[in-house]
Amino acid sequence: MKNRLRNYGLWISIIALIPMLCEGFGISILPANYEEIALAVLGIVVLLGIVNNPNTVTHSFLDDKE
Repeated sequence: MKNRLRNYGLWISIIALIPMLCEGFGISILPANYEEIALAVLGIVVLLGIVNNPNTVTHSFLDDKE
């Protein structure tokens, strides 16, 4: 569980959930072009390698053979 709490991908997902919940309750906090901004931010995050699976042995693009 500690590994998952240290994962940047988890925290990015939780942060992304907050505006979605607000929209569900009728509170508009996002700008009109939020999709473009989100795609740009996600592209940068993926490029930096922040989104990954912390439970793999290799910690890279290779799949575990186990």
